[in-house]
Amino acid sequence: MNADSGDALVLFAHGARDPRWSASLHALAEAIRARSGQASVHTAFLELQTPALLEALETAVAGGARRIHIVPVFWAGAGHIENDLPPLVAEFGARHPQVAVRVLPVLSELPGMLDFIARTVTRSVAAD
Repeated sequence: MNADSGDALVLFAHGARDPRWSASLHALAEAIRARSGQASVHTAFLELQTPALLEALETAVAGGARRIHIVPVFWAGAGHIENDLPPLVAEFGARHPQVAVRVLPVLSELPGMLDFIARTVTRSVAAD
């Protein structure tokens, strides 16, 4: 994925009152940009921080995105992902039917994620 492909990636997280909470999300966005040739990568929040998801999606479209991949940076798929995300995606889709929107799995459902965390934790414990 690169900026010229018409693809954009939006990292979507909950948000928090303390702005330091989002530092790791912004670091993840930078790491993805570095691996993908400065692709169009945005961050967005459900609440308490900006930009909101719809604002980030609009920014991606304004930048030329024709396909947007939403990465829910949530551990599990219940709650906000099942209840809050679908109406937001539907609202955006109604305004931009020409833009393909794909919602990726939540973190715990990404292939290899559970094994990666288990390996990392056990290595960290063994290193003590």
